[in-house]
Amino acid sequence: MLMPKRVKYRRAMRGRMSGKATRANRVDFGDQGLMALEPCWITARQIEAARICLSKSLKRAGKMWIRIFPDKPVSKKAAESRMGKGKGTPEFWVAVVKPGTVMFELGGLTPEESGGALRQAGSKMPCRTRVVVRGEMSYEGF
Repeated sequence: MLMPKRVKYRRAMRGRMSGKATRANRVDFGDQGLMALEPCWITARQIEAARICLSKSLKRAGKMWIRIFPDKPVSKKAAESRMGKGKGTPEFWVAVVKPGTVMFELGGLTPEESGGALRQAGSKMPCRTRVVVRGEMSYEGF
C-alpha cells in the first residue's frame, strides 16, 4: 500500500477541492492516460486496485506510470466514542485529485489495448474518468 515514509504533521485538515488541476493535467510520459473529471479523494487501496488491474492487462508489455500519490492522512474517531478528547487517529491515506488530473499513463501499447486497460482501471476509481491521448487533449466536460 502506498503511504509516505514520514510527514510533518500526523493529522491534516480536510481542505478544499475546488478548481481545476494545474499540475499533472496532461499526458507527459506515456501515449494514453486516465484523466479525472470530478474532484475526489482517492485512497491508497483504490490506487492499488487500479495498479493491479493495469498490470494484469499489460502482461509485461508496455510501461505504466502512476502520477498520483496518497500523501494526506484521513483520521477517524472510534465508533460510539464520546465527543471531545481531540481528533481521531489516522486511519488511511488519500490523494487529493482535482478535475483534469491525469492519474495513470500507459506507453508502448496499441491504442485499443491501452484504452481498454485504462477504462477498466477507471471503473475502480470513485470519480468519473476519461481516457485521453497524448497531444489531442480536450478539457471540456468537467
